[in-house]
Amino acid sequence: MLPRVETDEEWDEIVPDETVMRPGAADLCARLGLAGAPLTRFPDGSQPVYAVGDTHVLKLFPGAAAQDGVAEGRVLTHLQDRLPVPTPRVRDFGPYENGWQYVLMSRLEGENLAAVWDRVPRGDQERIVGEVGETLAVLHALDPAPLGDVLGPGDWGAFLDRQRARAVDRQRAHGLPEHWLEQIPDFLASVPLPRAPHPSLLHTEVMRQHLLVDPDGWRPTGLFDFEPAMIGDRAYDFVGVGLFVTRGRPDLLALLSRAYGHTFEPSTLLAYTLLHVYSNLPWYLRELGAPAEGTLDALARAWFATE
Repeated sequence: MLPRVETDEEWDEIVPDETVMRPGAADLCARLGLAGAPLTRFPDGSQPVYAVGDTHVLKLFPGAAAQDGVAEGRVLTHLQDRLPVPTPRVRDFGPYENGWQYVLMSRLEGENLAAVWDRVPRGDQERIVGEVGETLAVLHALDPAPLGDVLGPGDWGAFLDRQRARAVDRQRAHGLPEHWLEQIPDFLASVPLPRAPHPSLLHTEVMRQHLLVDPDGWRPTGLFDFEPAMIGDRAYDFVGVGLFVTRGRPDLLALLSRAYGHTFEPSTLLAYTLLHVYSNLPWYLRELGAPAEGTLDALARAWFATE
């Protein structure tokens, strides 16, 4: 009951339209044995996602992003009961109609960490950050080989080359001022990044927005959204950590790094920030601000230092 979505124009027309999406989601739920369960669409996220009753979540992937659905289903299945912080349990995943893919998963309990962070006592903030570091250490220690057929990028060095070649144009398209743009090539050339790192399973977007906590004790209760997972250098996962978990606070990044068991150079993390698939430096500058020096070296220290 969902029409084919293969282009950006089709995505913009169909995916936001609940008169189209909701009947399709209801039809799929009926096929999955959940007929009549109330559907509530979550307002955030790049893909259409519905709460199905109180205990399930249905995530839909149009044909243009179908491989992401396959990847998320496989990754969540691979991770079940293997991380210190719970991840959604996969109930079913696979193809629907007209190129659509779906993942039906358990609904995690808790409140979104980004929404409640300011209510969390400082000591609990520090404990949560430490648990994020411990969880990342376990994630990165898992063997990613069983997922090698569904997760990219494959050749890490070639991936870095592609990202470098587009780095300036990508940030220019986001509106980054010229005095920052002109620094990018030399900064990236100055930072040695491994072309064949030990392969780690990467979430790629570890951020408060993708973590849940129980407000009764502030314990992490969920890590979700593995749709953009990759296999590559473990330092790449610390882009989201530094920008959206510790948010430029050296004390929190130091604590998280100790729990993780390794501290990365600030220049390495800013280089990966510029090379990240979803890199948007103007947005990060609005969120975290910029040092008075106005250089990328200073920016690396401001956002990713641990002392």
